[in-house]
Amino acid sequence: MPKRPTILVTNDDGIHSPGLKALAGALEEVGELSVIAPDRERSAAGHSLTLHKPLRATEIAPRWYVVDGTPTDCVTLGVMGVLKERPRLVVSGINLGANLGDDITYSGTVSAAVEGTLLGIPAVAISAVEPSEHGLATAAAFAVRLALVVLERGLPRDTLLNVNVPAREVRGVAVTRQGKRSYNELIVEKMDPRGKTYYWIGGGEPTWELLGGTDYEAVTEGKISITPLHLDLTNYAAAEALKGWETLLA
Repeated sequence: MPKRPTILVTNDDGIHSPGLKALAGALEEVGELSVIAPDRERSAAGHSLTLHKPLRATEIAPRWYVVDGTPTDCVTLGVMGVLKERPRLVVSGINLGANLGDDITYSGTVSAAVEGTLLGIPAVAISAVEPSEHGLATAAAFAVRLALVVLERGLPRDTLLNVNVPAREVRGVAVTRQGKRSYNELIVEKMDPRGKTYYWIGGGEPTWELLGGTDYEAVTEGKISITPLHLDLTNYAAAEALKGWETLLA
């Protein structure tokens, strides 16, 4: 009987998230799971790595570990320290809400998949636009199908997949590009009882640019969006355009 593939599951919503439990429960039929997740919600942690304090990974159930760090910490600790066998796949999620467009730059869910990719392991980040029981079940079922394909075919070099599952009935799957959005009122200013000003970030509703073929447009059409993200952030067209600056700045 062939050995089942090893899969590392993580998230940014914390070890007790229903999204993590739905994902792990579904992926058990695909391979041997190790779940390594933060001890609390780490949404918008980005690709932060803990460098100035020790980290603890505590096994709370067989192959389930809780870490007092970020999603990136979880993947790094898992691959480089905690796990005895190198995973063949990293799956991060299921995020409770979408990770579309510019939000991927902040997302701990996506950053965990980025870390897996940096370590040379195929990686997927998956988010449910509507984190209801039905939404999580739909996302988990799709994660199984996608994991089987990735394990069989692999991914292009230095590439991870950012997946968003729509809120309503799924009407198909689309390979998309990253969308673009802007916030009109990102900062909310308030006054505390002592008369001092404080701020909340993220108060406004986003406005999306309709560019064609984006993750946002796919999910609004009821399609599961799969956006391949590349680790190389170089803008090659801009690099060529800026070549003339070399002599100006020499």
